Amino acid sequence: NKDKKEIEEGSKKLFRAYRGLPKSKAIIKFLSEPGIKALMQKTENFYISEQGKHMHKIDDELYFVIDEKQNSVDLTLKGTELISGADNPDFFILPDISSAIASIENAAKPDEEKLKEKDALMQDYSVKAERIHTINQLLKAYCLFEKDVDYVVMDGKVKIVDEQTGRIMEGRRYSDGLHQAIEAKETVKIEAATQTYASVTLQNYFRMYHKLAGMTGTAETEATELYDIYKLDVMVIPTNRPVVRADHEDKVFKTKREKYNAVIDEIVELQNQGRPVLVGTTSVEVSELLGKALTMRKIKHNVLNAKLHQREADIVAEAGKAGTVTIATNMAGRGTDIKLSDEIKAKGGLAIIGSEKHDSRRVDRQLRGRSGRQGDPGSSQFYISLEDDLMRLFGSDRVASIMDRLGLEEGEVIQHSLITRSIERAQKKVEENNFGIRKRLLEYDDVMNNQREVIYKKRRHALFGERLKLDITNMFNDISNLLADSFVAHKDFEGLKLETLRLLACDVPFTEDEFASLSVKEAAQKLFEKAMIAYKEKCAKLAEMVMPVVKNVYETQGDKFTNIAIPFTDGRKGIQLPVNLKKAVETNGQEVINTLEKTINLIVIDDNWKEHLRELDELKQSVQGAVYEQKDPLLIYKFESFELFKNMIQVINESVVSFLSRATVAVNQEPQAVNAPAPRKQQRTVEQKAQAPEYVSSSSGNAQAQAPSQAAPQQPAVAEERVGRNDPCPCGSGKKYKSCHG
Repeated sequence: NKDKKEIEEGSKKLFRAYRGLPKSKAIIKFLSEPGIKALMQKTENFYISEQGKHMHKIDDELYFVIDEKQNSVDLTLKGTELISGADNPDFFILPDISSAIASIENAAKPDEEKLKEKDALMQDYSVKAERIHTINQLLKAYCLFEKDVDYVVMDGKVKIVDEQTGRIMEGRRYSDGLHQAIEAKETVKIEAATQTYASVTLQNYFRMYHKLAGMTGTAETEATELYDIYKLDVMVIPTNRPVVRADHEDKVFKTKREKYNAVIDEIVELQNQGRPVLVGTTSVEVSELLGKALTMRKIKHNVLNAKLHQREADIVAEAGKAGTVTIATNMAGRGTDIKLSDEIKAKGGLAIIGSEKHDSRRVDRQLRGRSGRQGDPGSSQFYISLEDDLMRLFGSDRVASIMDRLGLEEGEVIQHSLITRSIERAQKKVEENNFGIRKRLLEYDDVMNNQREVIYKKRRHALFGERLKLDITNMFNDISNLLADSFVAHKDFEGLKLETLRLLACDVPFTEDEFASLSVKEAAQKLFEKAMIAYKEKCAKLAEMVMPVVKNVYETQGDKFTNIAIPFTDGRKGIQLPVNLKKAVETNGQEVINTLEKTINLIVIDDNWKEHLRELDELKQSVQGAVYEQKDPLLIYKFESFELFKNMIQVINESVVSFLSRATVAVNQEPQAVNAPAPRKQQRTVEQKAQAPEYVSSSSGNAQAQAPSQAAPQQPAVAEERVGRNDPCPCGSGKKYKSCHG
């Protein structure tokens, strides 16, 4: 009985250590000992039962908990207290907003003081939320992301390695501050955070095409997903010549050390036979480890991984020569044939050695497929250990129990079809898990996709001039309806006058007595008609104002310059508007108005869409907590994102209409004839903004979107930087712009 209690206590401590550092090599090695993993899993099953009711007994002793399958790190109460310190125990604890606001409201204080307290509370909340997020990202960087596995450090930069191909993903960065956390960990220069300008999942990108088809040697394993997402059937076509490659059953060892020793011995034996060898690895780290081991054995070899991918073609070209050993991450040689001489074919052809099974069966099949091409002879052999990530996280207890029962000695191996099938089942588990994640991501993106189509349609109208006039008319109509809805029902004539002047830059078209008898619909119609008349008069005056200067430049310097940059302002922000001289003269100034409408639409749409994408990212994170209330996060995301979208459309309408209604030529600046864009510092151009979605549209198979814009300005128009709603307020208060002067 005493021994049983000691075993239970030991198992509990082992499970606690596993919860804290599942990637610890010491823990991984200990779990490969006979019976240990089965014992820990029994303990784990007890603590995760009843929705983890007893899990706190394990986690209370830890500073943070790592969930390797979900790729997450969570601070515990003990960890929070440690980093907060004794002086300020609430340093990393978020305040309860609802109860705090309720207590402020119930307090017997003046309204001004209550407002100040609420502002201070919201500021404290946002600062602490950012602080907790930063700590979580740093913990992720140190505990979950491994150098030379998930990323490499080259030329003083952290570069992501694609886990499927093993290639470096140039220009790609982890989002949400994670990349900066890894840069801090590796003590390289911390680059500025990136801002998303456009976003689309690959699934929705491919769905833009009218026809979809593809060909690959490894689609069979993903047939279910291809049908679910794209409604594509997978047809298996027989090979041109029968495959004679010998695919051996997997060799399973207890530890990685034994496995790698067996791999080296196999390479030496195959090289002595005069056969070329291609060794596939799942990470840069393993390829370099095997490379060092072969160097110690004085075996000549080539290493091909994410750090050396420039030499891929040269290395693959030599991979079929007698006695050549090539170590590669699983990307090597896809899309190319490794040529074999008749002499090599007689000796057995190319030998494939897999140092580890990948999470996806497709990648393993791609590696096997390097050998046995077009009826060539060859062989493939995979080496696995119980310490591999796949076996640790998704391997069945059956394999571990078989190993335990057999009581294998150092270096002994199991090779049986039962084990191979068990490993395939583990891979299927991972594939199903990944498919579930991708499908959920697509469900979230489908919500955004509807919004994306609306915004990009508006943007296309602005870029190519089609329907732009109608869009602007609709904006004036929407603003008129909004004003009528807001003020007519409450009979607030003074409020309506102020807002009409602010947004439409005109007076209300009725007296206060007339206003009292108007319905919402009648008031909206009168406002719209007055606003459109005022806007047309404004456009005529603007054209009349700029034409003398434009004509003068065209007549005197038209042979030297193509564009003229006209400074416009609405009293708050200004832009330099590049207008084609010839078109401006030929249309008697209408080209100036067209370019102004196009430019303002593009600037406002891009600024607000970029901000909207960030808010949707934040919303996606925040709704995940709904599962604790037995609610579907996706449903809440749909409702909330629709509200955000409606608000964004309203802000776009107000901004465009307000600028166009109040636009005038800046009196303190002169129009300038230009041929090239002026040097710019921290300003962005309309042309730059136009390019990204143009690329997306032209790749979508939409013939209309592919046509080049004839009306697009030749030179970029520079717009002043707009303060984002969640950026710090320029007044220096420390609050967000939307909570202060926004």
